[in-house]
Amino acid sequence: MSDLHIQALSGSVGAVIHGIDVRTVDRDLTATIRAALVERKVLFFPSQHLEPAELVAFAVHFGELTPAHPVMPGLDDQPEVLEVDATRSREDPRYRDEYENDTWHADVTFMPTPPLGSLLQAAVVPPAGGDTIFADLQRAYDTLSAPLRGFIDGLSAVHDGRAEFARFLASNPDGGRWDGERFTELTPIEHPVVRTHPETGRRGLFVNPTFTTHIAGLKPLESRRLLELLYEHATAPEQQVRWHWSEGDIAFWDNRCTLHYPVRDYGDAHRLMHRVTIRGDRPF
Repeated sequence: MSDLHIQALSGSVGAVIHGIDVRTVDRDLTATIRAALVERKVLFFPSQHLEPAELVAFAVHFGELTPAHPVMPGLDDQPEVLEVDATRSREDPRYRDEYENDTWHADVTFMPTPPLGSLLQAAVVPPAGGDTIFADLQRAYDTLSAPLRGFIDGLSAVHDGRAEFARFLASNPDGGRWDGERFTELTPIEHPVVRTHPETGRRGLFVNPTFTTHIAGLKPLESRRLLELLYEHATAPEQQVRWHWSEGDIAFWDNRCTLHYPVRDYGDAHRLMHRVTIRGDRPF
């Protein structure tokens, strides 16, 4: 514990956790990491080199784990672990929408209870490129003008996962699973445009270009233009932190107040990641 050092990467978002082996996390260290996550929103743990089972063991310190994904399978021996392999889309067309149309997003916001957070470890990194960029949705909200904040505070937006995952769900005879329940269809869900963080009470934007289709109650043009404005503001450089991966690095982000973007600038090189997600609650 005494060797732990937290290095902030920007004014509001991102920090590197130095001096620990996450295999040895105890109760006090868990509390320190959780507090750092809430404050910095994205944490990076360099050179951990965990096996999938060890990644699961680290993640469970922070809450109950979800299935690997509502509709996509986990590893055979670790069903909580999603293998994120962009090269897979070359062989299996079911993955094409998921991996060839990378955009800014928060994980699984098309379900009623999106994850609290996600942990992603780099198993294979390309020789160049392949960074991940994160955006701070709380700072984005705070830096909007007061009249605009007042307007969006009471709005809800519709999130829909069918464009990305309906093809995969249709090919799975067992359907999907989330919150302990099976389903065979993806139903659009409404979430508030501005979400209150359940641990801090801070407000942050809660819309994303991948899963948010429109703002409820607005005309299509109004919804489209307002979402474009919010996305442009939320992903401005002042709200960003960028991580250049090395094998064994882990990123742990608060899915309730961040977006992320995997940069597909590595051509045909191989990039393989393992992800686990922590069960969250219904946004309010």
